[in-house]
Amino acid sequence: MTTFNDVRLRPEEPAEPDAEITLAFENNKYASLVFGHYDQNLAKIERKLRIASFANGNHVTLKGKAEACEHGRRVLEALYERIAKGQTIALGDVDGAIEETARQRNLFPDAEPARGAFEQLITRKRGLVRARNAAQDQYLRAMKRYELVFGEGPAGTGKTWLAVGHAVQLMEQGAVERLILSRPAVEAGERLGFLPGDMREKVDPYLRPIYDALHDFMDSRMVERGMQTGIIEVAPLAFMRGRTLARACILLDEAQNATSMQMKMFLTRLGEGSRMIVTGDPSQTDLPPGQVSGLSEAISLLSEIDSVGRVRFSEGDVVRHDLVRQIVGAYDRAARARMKPREA
Repeated sequence: MTTFNDVRLRPEEPAEPDAEITLAFENNKYASLVFGHYDQNLAKIERKLRIASFANGNHVTLKGKAEACEHGRRVLEALYERIAKGQTIALGDVDGAIEETARQRNLFPDAEPARGAFEQLITRKRGLVRARNAAQDQYLRAMKRYELVFGEGPAGTGKTWLAVGHAVQLMEQGAVERLILSRPAVEAGERLGFLPGDMREKVDPYLRPIYDALHDFMDSRMVERGMQTGIIEVAPLAFMRGRTLARACILLDEAQNATSMQMKMFLTRLGEGSRMIVTGDPSQTDLPPGQVSGLSEAISLLSEIDSVGRVRFSEGDVVRHDLVRQIVGAYDRAARARMKPREA
């Protein structure tokens, strides 16, 4: 619980007056976690909201435009509430809290904080994971609602990670009996040549990102046990042919590298009581020139089917390092600039 004084307006700037808000947190340890190591969380809030903050013990003072200071107060209180519930806070969570509180304010100006909150998922190992932006919120809601969901957008938006988390949650809840995680085994612009080892060792390099996400949400021993018993299956897309997958959550990652025929084959594997999630970035296909991406084609063909969910992420939804968002934006702007002469 926090307390704060009334906003004090300065008469010398009547158009957009400056304001000052002071918050006092009851628990010093929790307050320190909210502020972050060397006040890094406060620094991010300052940059995002264009305000100044001054921390002293369990107190923090926010100075800036009145609306921005009020927004900062809601962010800090939301972060304090998460810490009080035993959750951890990373810099990405600060970004999520900023966007979530902004959305709550717009939808329900006089509502309690819980109303309009971003969607979340819970797994035994990871605990509670909350969406960090509106696109992730829409994505989690779509995966709960639809049997088939397409998630498209640039790297770093959490498409694969959240999909694996949702799949693990479904299995732990008993909604599905198996996890089928797949990727096209396409070399990303490089000639890897012959890979030694058995079949699993040959395909592991292509599927490593899925393994990493899986270990984030499940204990390593549970992952190994699941793979040994067949409850968890991680396999290249080519291994899906001829199967009907019932009572399973099936994820196809890097789907932009699936051909048109492969995508049709994969989508028709959907069986009774199953969920299917397809993720990819149409702008990063590694298919040979002139070959149509199965992801783009499937999204276009199935766009009018009401029971199919589609979520599009943009460069602004990148939840990795801030620099990653800027890099993605720079490449997107360059791609658009190259397209303009062709359109003309």
